[in-house]
This record gives sequence, structure tokens and C-alpha cells, in this order.
Amino acid sequence: MYKPNTSHFQQDIFASEMFLPKKKFEKLKHSKEYSFYKLIFCNINEDLFSVLYSDKKSRPNAPINAMVSSLILLQQKSWTYEQLLDQIDFDLKTRMALGLHSFADTPFSESTLFDFQLKVNDYWIKEGINLFEVVFDALTEKQLKELKLKTNIQRSDSFLAASNIRTYSRVQLLVEVLIRLHRILSEEDQVRYADLLSPYVKKTSNKFIYSLKREDIPHALEELGNVYYELHRAFKPHYGDREVFQIFQRVYEEHFTFVEEKVTIKTTKELNSGMLQSPDDIDATYRKKRDQKSKGHVINVSETAHPDNPLNLITDVAVEKNNVDDSELLNKRIDKMKEKTPDLDELHTDGGYGSEDNDEKMEEEKITHIQTAVRGRESEVPMEIEQLPARQSGGEENIYSVICPTQQVASKPTRKRYKACFNIQVCNGCELIAVCPTVEQKRQPCRVYYFTHEDFLLDKRRRAINKIPKERRKIRPNVEATVKEFTSGMNHKGKLKVRGTFKTEAYAFTTAISINFGRIYRYMTDNSGKQNIWLLRYTSFLPVIELLRNLIRLQVRFFGKNQESYN
Repeated sequence: MYKPNTSHFQQDIFASEMFLPKKKFEKLKHSKEYSFYKLIFCNINEDLFSVLYSDKKSRPNAPINAMVSSLILLQQKSWTYEQLLDQIDFDLKTRMALGLHSFADTPFSESTLFDFQLKVNDYWIKEGINLFEVVFDALTEKQLKELKLKTNIQRSDSFLAASNIRTYSRVQLLVEVLIRLHRILSEEDQVRYADLLSPYVKKTSNKFIYSLKREDIPHALEELGNVYYELHRAFKPHYGDREVFQIFQRVYEEHFTFVEEKVTIKTTKELNSGMLQSPDDIDATYRKKRDQKSKGHVINVSETAHPDNPLNLITDVAVEKNNVDDSELLNKRIDKMKEKTPDLDELHTDGGYGSEDNDEKMEEEKITHIQTAVRGRESEVPMEIEQLPARQSGGEENIYSVICPTQQVASKPTRKRYKACFNIQVCNGCELIAVCPTVEQKRQPCRVYYFTHEDFLLDKRRRAINKIPKERRKIRPNVEATVKEFTSGMNHKGKLKVRGTFKTEAYAFTTAISINFGRIYRYMTDNSGKQNIWLLRYTSFLPVIELLRNLIRLQVRFFGKNQESYN
């Protein structure tokens, strides 16, 4: 049964912080953890999670704001779950961050926290909604509004987030999947297929590989193909609905084909980056980005970037399989970004985000795409294409002006594209004619440049960076500092501590909340006067705590001095 947690508003008169000396109590009030309590914990909408619980009267849920906040702290501090629970039990600041005022209170157990994440995961699978993302969006929306940050200029970047899985060779992966399939078989089936499986299941897949010589690998693959074929045919009717068998079947179909009643091994060229990388993470894919090889996901981050903003906050986070191109990833997020920040009209990215589809999408959403580099070979002769306003084109749509280094002419539509006819006499006297993209016409004395509307959009994107003020041309690289904040929680190999799409998303959204909080906290503590008025909105009940604290001290003193008279 769902029940919101409001106990933190009902201050216990015997709360532990009430008995702190005045100086320590003042220090606690200005701690990062107390700000976390006010800015994050108190603003988590627990009602969002009511869909995870029954409407019937039953045992109430553990405090949701405490569990979500704990998961944020887990990423912020790079704690293990054991360290998190230890901090909750014994650290006063951590307890303050979670709205716990008495050491007698323990908000949840480790199993309860895991069960909560499982419920969120199941809801994500069923409905396609990650509630951690909803929390991030709600918190960010309020923070942007309260801080009055401008969101019309933003920047994006992506980074690889490797799954916490071991690296398997092809043969090792095939053997490992067989070992796991063997574990779910009935005793009868294990005995029946013992001769077929025993060479692979008697030892670990790692030891199996060590016993192979390089020249034995092709033969080992051929034998594995026959084993997979026999087992797939025998077990599908009985184990087809089991997850382990489905992984086995996927691997079988990805690595082998059945042609003319014979199992054939797929060549290396026939394999692809979307194939199963590990049975421990069925979502992980393979990608090589620059010099980095990774098996897992890619995380895309967007943040505000207006020069007038005193600080910038992350506005959008997206997780995709890492074999999804940056341009495709952005194409999926533009509508979402525009929905969250409707005034977005200038987006800064690197060269990997450009595409024809994105050009059309940006034009539709009225967003200027600024790239520090643009994919594709650029013509040696610059040909600028400008779309003429309706009043200059006689009311016709999609009429363009094409400008080369020596001429400017208006285009004319053809059946499938547009053409601009340049004066051939001027062209013949141009020193760039040998590398010019125009084509000489035989029927009429001119040189023609053919182009499409997509070429216009590409040219528009190429020149966009030169049309904005110089101070805005180099704001994209700063997003790399945000990427560094995200990746600080990974190991030296760029691996996360988790596996799977959902857990990667949970990591991304809780980390984004933590990063935004850190920026706001630094902004509040590094500035005085006008800016700090924002913090006062969240600390209005501090005088009440101070009054209660002083009353308790007076009572303790009074009863202490007069203890004998009462006896």
C-alpha cells in the first residue's frame, strides 16, 4: 500500500541534532547534506511512485523519498550499498540529508532498497517509463524556474558507458552460454545429454579456452555449431519460455546458420556490433569510438549554455545502445528536449551529430544547430546557399540564392532538385574553375550548380557557427567537463558498476541529479546577498528548530540544577 513519507516534517523534540553545541549546530545548518535535504529530498514527488503499490490496505511502503535520495547519494559519494547503509545508521550528516532526526529511525533495509529498484525496473519494462527520469525532469524543471536560468542555448555531448561485464572471446562466449543452459536442465536431460555437454560443462569457459591451441579454434567452433543445433532442436519445446534458453537461441542464431541440412559458422564479416556480448547483459552492444573500445551503452547529456547564466544545469539525459550513432541519438531526443525547454533555439554539438534527418528536424523545431565541425568533404570552392524570403521570390516557396566567390544568382526548380545558372564568361575568367562544382551546359552558355533542399540545410549548418557572436562559438567544449563528472564514477577502463539498460539509466539520471545539486550548492555558497535569497525559501523553518533546541537546553539545565529538590 502506498503511503507518502511526511515524518521528516514532524520534528522529534528529542532529535539528535537538538543536543549539539551551538557552533556545531550552526555548522550542520550550512552543510552540503542539509542543503541536499532541502533542495532534493523535500522536492521528490513520492506520488509518482504510487503506481508501484497496491490500492488495497496492506503493509505501507518504505519512505520513497529516502530511498530515491539514498540512490542519488550512492552515486554522488561512490559508495557501495554496504557503505550507504552504514552511513545511514551512524553518520549524522547523511541522516540529515535523508530527513532522519532520530538515531532510532532506520528508513529501509538493503533488501527493501533492492526490491524498490526491482519494482521501478518492472514498471519500466511494462510501461516504458523510467521513474528516475521523471524525478530528474521534475527536479530540473523547478530548479531552472527558481534560478531563472535561460534555456534557449544548450550544448550536447555523449560518452561511452561500458557495462560491468567480462570480455569473452567468441568460443568462450559460446561455451559460457552452454554452461548456463546446462544449469537449468532437469536431471533427466542432464543425464541424457551428458556425452554431448560434458566437454564444455566440466570446467569453466575460461579454463576451456586455455586448453585450446590457436589452430584448434576453427574445429572447436564447428563442433560447437553441431552441439548448438542438436540442443536447440531438442530443448526448444520444453525450455523455450526460459530466459536462459532464449539467450542460448539468440547466440545460436547470431553465430550459426543452417544451410542444406548442415550447420555453418558465420564468418567474422557476418557478425555485427549488436550481437550478444555477455549473458550477464543482454542489452550491451559493441562500439569503437576513436581509440576507445566499449561494450555497453552510450549516454548523451544536454545542458544549458547561455553566457548570461550564473550557472548551467543538465536538462536532458538519454541512454542508448552504444552502436547508435550520435546523430540518430539526437534525432530521437530533439522532440523531448523541445518539450522540456520550449524556448530552445540554439544547440551546440560536435561534428558527429549532423545528418539530413537532423537538419530537417531542427528546421521544423526552429533550432539553429551549431557544430564545431561538420561531417563530409567540403567543396574546394565555397558555394553558399541562402533561402530567399517570399517577398523576394515572387511568393514562391523554396527559391534560393547561390553565392560563389565571384557571382550571386537565383536558383530555378527542376523536376527533382534546383539549379543555379552562372554567367559562363565570368566563370571562364575565374582561377578556381578547375575545381569548381558547377557543370558547363551545352545547350545554353552557362555553368550550372545543382543542389537539393538538404544541401541547403547542410550548408546552413556549416555556416551557422560564423553567424553567431564570437563569444558563443566556443561554448560547446565546456560540456566535456560535465562528461568528466559523469565518468568519475567509472573505473579506469570506463566501466560502470552496473549492467543492463535500466541500471545504466538509473545511474545516468541519479548522477545528473547529483551534478545539478552540486552546481546549485556551490553557487549558493560561493555567492552572497541577492543570490542567497533563493536558499532562504528552503530554510524558513530553521528558526523553529533553533527555538525548540534552546527550550530543550533550558529544560535540561533547569532539571539538572534542581534534581535534588525533586527527589
